[in-house]
Amino acid sequence: MNNPAWLKPGLIGAVTGGVLVALTGFVWAGWTTITRAGHIGQAMADQQVIAALVPVCVERAGLDSDRMGKLAIIRQATGTGQRDAVAATGWATIPGNATASRALASACLTALDLEAA
Repeated sequence: MNNPAWLKPGLIGAVTGGVLVALTGFVWAGWTTITRAGHIGQAMADQQVIAALVPVCVERAGLDSDRMGKLAIIRQATGTGQRDAVAATGWATIPGNATASRALASACLTALDLEAA
């Protein structure tokens, strides 16, 4: 079988061009895989849910009859212990869940502004 003289360089050029287009797209043009896009979308959705629930957490804190005692415990804690103390109060429990959300507890801790309270 006789192949035309241009076939081998043409195939090499096509494969090389395809690889370069793919590399350029993923590295420079911002293309992403469907799995990565799903992770990014889920992270964005989680952030929006937490942002929407912070007012609920702050309201629960305001309505708690033992608010001052719990705030004193939170103030005594340091570092991530404060987040865990907010979670232990129950204020950072997402409605319908049995356990507190650590992300919501962190956001609620920021919104509570312990220095001003």
